[in-house]
Formats: sequence, C-alpha cells, structure tokens
Amino acid sequence: MEAGILYVLVGAVAVAAFARWRGWPAPLLVTVAALAVSFVPFIPELEIDGHLLLNLVLPPLLYSAALDVSFVGFRRSLPQIRRLGIWLVLLTALAVGLVAWWIMPALTLPGALLLGAIVAPPDAVSAAAIGRRLGLPRRIMTVLSGESLINDATSLTLYRVFAAILAGATLTVWDGVWQFLLAVGVGVAVGLVFGIALHQLRMRLTDPVVIGTFGLLAPFGAYGIAEHLLGSGVLAVVAMGLYVGFNAPRTDYTTRQQEAPLWLSADLLLESFVFAYIGLQFPRVLNDLGSESVGHILLLSGAVLLVVLLVRPLYIYPTSAWANFQDRRRLARMDRGIASGEFDERRRRSRRWRQYTADELRTQIVRERMAGLRLTWKDNAVISWAGMRGVVTLAIAVAAADLAGLDTAAAHAIVVVAFIVTVGTLLLQGLTLPLLIRRLRIAGDAEDLEDQRALEAVKAKSRESGKAYLAQQRLEWEKRHGELDLRVFDAFTKRMTRVEKDTDAAQQVEDTANRPSYDDLVAVTKGWLQVRREILVAERDAGELDEEVMRELLAAMDAEELALDTRGATRQHGRV
Repeated sequence: MEAGILYVLVGAVAVAAFARWRGWPAPLLVTVAALAVSFVPFIPELEIDGHLLLNLVLPPLLYSAALDVSFVGFRRSLPQIRRLGIWLVLLTALAVGLVAWWIMPALTLPGALLLGAIVAPPDAVSAAAIGRRLGLPRRIMTVLSGESLINDATSLTLYRVFAAILAGATLTVWDGVWQFLLAVGVGVAVGLVFGIALHQLRMRLTDPVVIGTFGLLAPFGAYGIAEHLLGSGVLAVVAMGLYVGFNAPRTDYTTRQQEAPLWLSADLLLESFVFAYIGLQFPRVLNDLGSESVGHILLLSGAVLLVVLLVRPLYIYPTSAWANFQDRRRLARMDRGIASGEFDERRRRSRRWRQYTADELRTQIVRERMAGLRLTWKDNAVISWAGMRGVVTLAIAVAAADLAGLDTAAAHAIVVVAFIVTVGTLLLQGLTLPLLIRRLRIAGDAEDLEDQRALEAVKAKSRESGKAYLAQQRLEWEKRHGELDLRVFDAFTKRMTRVEKDTDAAQQVEDTANRPSYDDLVAVTKGWLQVRREILVAERDAGELDEEVMRELLAAMDAEELALDTRGATRQHGRV
C-alpha cells in the first residue's frame, strides 16, 4: 500500500511536470495517463478510505487556494459566489436526486438525494489552471475560485443530512437548515480564531521555516476542530486562509518568500495525486458494475452527467439576469434619493459614508457591492462550462459506500455514477473549455489597461511618500552627522530614487565615501521600502488597487530587501 502510494505520487508528479513544461492543463493529462495505466495488468489496485482522503487532501488545498484569492475581489463578487456555491449546489443536488430516483427507485429518495449532494460541487482546480494559462479576466477567476471555496461546505452539509436520514434519523427541513447554519457559524468562527492566532504568530516570529511549518499544520487543526464541533471544516479553512492571505503584506518579507514556493509545491503534489487516484479507480468501477445491472447503471450515469451539465447554465443565465435587474433598480433608487436630498441625510448619519459626496458615494457603492455582478453573457458561458468535478465528489462517494442504511447495490451505483460524472466532466468540459474561451475571445485587455492606470497612480503615491520619508530621514542625519555625511546621504538617496530597483546603491555610495556605515544606509533603504509597502496595502484596502497587482509589486520589493540582506550577510561573512 505504502509503496503503491509512493509510485503513484512519483508518476503523477512526473506527468504533471511534463504537462506544465508543454503548457497543457496538468489535471487533465494526469487523469488521462492514470486511466491508461489502470489497464496495465500488473498495476495494483489502490484503495484509500474516502474520509481519510478528504481529511488529508482537502484542508491544505483549500487553504492554499484561499491564500491566493483576493479578499477584496471575493467580497465584491460574494453575491455571485453565494448563488453558485450555495443555491446552485442545492438545486443540482435536488435535480440529480429526483432524476436518479426516477431511473433507479431502488436507491430510495434519501439515497438519490445523497448521490445528488455528492456530484453537486464542481472543483475549480482544472478550470483555474486553464483560465490562468489563457488569461481569463480576474472577474471570472474570482467567481470560479470563490465558488470552489464554499460549495464543498454546502455539499458536505447536505451529505451529513441525507446520511443521517439513511441511518434512520428523523429530520425535518428546519433541522437541515439548522445544521447548515450551525456548520457555517461554527466553521467561520473556528477559522477566524485560527487565522488571527496564525497571523499574530507570523507577526512575532522571525524564523520563516518555523512559520511555514505552523502554516502547514494549521489547516488540519482548523478543519478537525470545526468538524468536531459540528461546524464546517471547509469554511473554517477558507476563513482562516482568507484572513491570513489578506494580512500577509503586513508580515515580514521572509515569511512571504518562504510560503509561496512551499504551497506551490504542496499544491502540485496533492493535486497530481488526487487526479491520478481518480483515473486509477477505473478497474474498481468496472468490478462494481454487475453484468446484470451494467446497462441500468450506465443509463443512470449518463442521465446524471447530462443533468449536471445542463442545470448549471440553466441556473446561471436567469439568476445573473435577475441580479443585473435588481442592480439597476438599486441604482435607480439611489439616483432618486440623491435628487430628492433623502440620500444626503442618510449619508450624513453614516460615519463611514459621510466622508464622500453623494456622487462619490454612489461610485464607491457601485465599486464595492456591484462590480462583481457585472458579468457578460460570454463570462457566464465560461462559468457555465467550467463545472468539472474532482476529489470531493470521488472521496465522498467512496466514503458513502460504508454508510448504514445503504445496501451494496446502491453503494456500488453511487461510486460508479460519481466516477463517471467526475471523469466525464473533466474530459468533456476540460478539453473543450480552452476552445470555448478562444472562440468567445475573452481576455483581460480592458482589465490590463485599468491595472496599468492603477499601477501608475500607486507608483506616483509611492514616490511621493518615499520622498517624504527620505526628507524626514535627512533631517535626522543632519542632526546626528556632519556636513560630509549629509552630502553622502543626498548622493545615496538620489541614486536610490532614480533607479528604484538598484539594490547596489548602498554599496556604491559607501565605496565612494567611507563616512556612513553600510548598515545605516541599508536601514534607510529598508525604511523606504516599508513606506512604499504601506502605500500598496492602503490602496488595496481602499479598493483602488487590485490585490494581484499589489502582490506583484510587493514581490518586487521583497526581492529588493532580500538582495540587501543577502549582501549584508555576505559582507559579514567576509569580515569573519
């Protein structure tokens, strides 16, 4: 068993590495390769308990994804994310359940609804990989990523409810609603507690290796404790990841530089293994197909796959149109309120709103609350077709095979249907999604122009703040040092501000005039970098700068500071 897992890991990572080298979607190639390998006679069957697979794979993958999601973008797109991550999952589970019960009454209604809950949540790993490679706009990527962060919680809560009904428990609709609300409340609370604790730890410790180790352990702790308290482990991990990721720019740069490659490697390892495991389950699925019921189960699988493919666009387009209609109504009411003066009175009563004029406030509200809803029909077409299923579907199906109240035939049918739906969506949607994106010509060109304008604006603010900081430092140097040191300081700052990425400024100035110490000049440079970082974070918090753009600029500043520290360590080593 252990050797088999190791072989799968090595093989899956090798295939994923080849796919990345060729620019292909790695999850799809790994799945196809595993499907082909599963036909080799001497390949042993790999069986892992579904609960164990979920508990080992889901927390780190969710946490890593939440770290990368823009919290500001997530908040703006929350209405769209909520519709997909909660209501679409419920509708899909209901539609699949009713169709499955009609085709195979032996499943019973609770068992059919259990199957619906299992196949309802999409996995955005494949869609995100394709979208990043083809340059999908962030508004689409944010919706897809945000949906994948919360739809698993909805699906797992439904799974608990129907599993309890199958086991003989008597639950009403209100009991199910209460379980969902409890899962959300407890999960978010536990996640925020873990997120705050981890952030405080990251702010106080200076050893990036220790911080990275705690970061690896924290998702498992949050997930396990939330589940033990009857909350949603998924939401706990997501809440923790969003909190830590949002506050990451406030931590030491070494922490950010340590965790970025750490989580990229963990994602590659876990995602490769998961999709390889999905493909390798094909022999088991064939064994579960009895000769007498093979046609019936294949009919059920095809029907469920068709329902899964159709429900998503049939839900997305009407709800998106309704949301846009409601959006226009809210703006019209706001305009009437501004014209009548009623809105001005409401604005004056609000501590947060009173800083804006009525027109400025209207623009601010549109930006904060409605920007995420402005999706075109082309955007919705991509989102509708990006419904590939993944590890959660297969892992829950494997775990459901051991549920009390579910007979062997029904358990086999659920595993087979889940496998066919997972592989079918991965291959059908995953292979055609790039073609759809290219045909619709969806690209982030307008987004790039907006980013460029925001980038120029924040650079101007950064330069002004940097100059103010250097002017203050000059006064302090004038008090502490003599006239010569002041001239050296002016030469140093002139060189530093002329070429912002010139990390050799301290070395070059010190070689020219040996008066100031290297450490003094480095301290000024680090303070200058910190002031610029604070500007980036302030612009991000105000919604003026996209988080991804902020992270790119932050990474460049982190590289500058790393070069300074590396040069200082080299100089110190040379003295020793």
